[in-house]
Amino acid sequence: MTNTPPSCDIFCVVVDNYGDAGVCWRLARQLASEHGWRVRLWIDDLAPLLRLAPDYATGPVEVRSWSKPWPSHWPASDTTDIVIEAFACEPPLPYVEAMAARAHAPVWLNLEYLSAEHWVAGCHGMASPHPRLPLVKHFFFPGFAPPTGGLLREQNYDARRQAFDGPAFRRELGLPPKLPDELTISLFSYENPALPELQHAWSNASRPIRLLWPGSSETACTIGTLSVHPLPFLPQVRYDELLWACDLNFVRGEDSFVRAQWAGKPFVWQTYPQSGNAHLTKLDAFLAIHPAGAQLKAFWHAWNGQGTPDWTAFSAALPGLAEPMQLWASMLAARPDLAGQLVQFCIQRLK
Repeated sequence: MTNTPPSCDIFCVVVDNYGDAGVCWRLARQLASEHGWRVRLWIDDLAPLLRLAPDYATGPVEVRSWSKPWPSHWPASDTTDIVIEAFACEPPLPYVEAMAARAHAPVWLNLEYLSAEHWVAGCHGMASPHPRLPLVKHFFFPGFAPPTGGLLREQNYDARRQAFDGPAFRRELGLPPKLPDELTISLFSYENPALPELQHAWSNASRPIRLLWPGSSETACTIGTLSVHPLPFLPQVRYDELLWACDLNFVRGEDSFVRAQWAGKPFVWQTYPQSGNAHLTKLDAFLAIHPAGAQLKAFWHAWNGQGTPDWTAFSAALPGLAEPMQLWASMLAARPDLAGQLVQFCIQRLK
């Protein structure tokens, strides 16, 4: 292997919402900016990326539109040393055939969804030979335990966090200074029938609640003790700042779920809904390993459709959640990050 930085193609199909594009963009940016890889991101829908990273065209990642149909012939010279398919999206067949025509087969990874389920550790790194071509695909699983691929976390995260100016952030968004007893909440969720009742509880709370709602089309209003502030959809970097500025964060899916953990603040996770309540398995697997899982379980289950959220009980538990959330974030940060582990995994197989 030469000293030339590896080349990498990442393939992303935007199935729904922003998670697919968000995870792929974070990984692509880290591989390029922190590890010096030459990265192309092939994505079939640029719209989510434009909102998550409006300046994507000015960075070190080359973004390509994954147009369909793909050309029927693709030269082997235009494939890369590492090929990453996100969430089993399968690169186009002509591209895969070109991978097989290379003098040295590329390292081919399927970047899987994040889960705390026990079986993940045993499947991480598993090889799957192609049924027809001389290629091997490896499954790369993000995760929380050491035998997995870890979580996405930028090298400059702590520096950005330390430099964050909360009062200036509020002024920029047109928010008033924080009241001494105010509870500031961010809300990023899928449609949730439990929300109206929760908002009603917030409007009758014993302390003022300020709800910061990125991407909402609602109108700013104050009802009782609740002040609602719709915000524009925030790019990834600014979304981190929103999490830091709040006392409690409602998050969803995978990307914002991970960012809430890095923020070290109490949070409520809404899993991506699946048929047969399969998403609750993921929810319970995470609760089982989190140090505050027992305190979170009832409210998280209710927020995910299993009952009615009891805000009175949950708000009473909030002060006791601060320490385990910070300990959890510190423990995860002490482990190797996903991009770094992926780089090592690939380099070992390029030798």
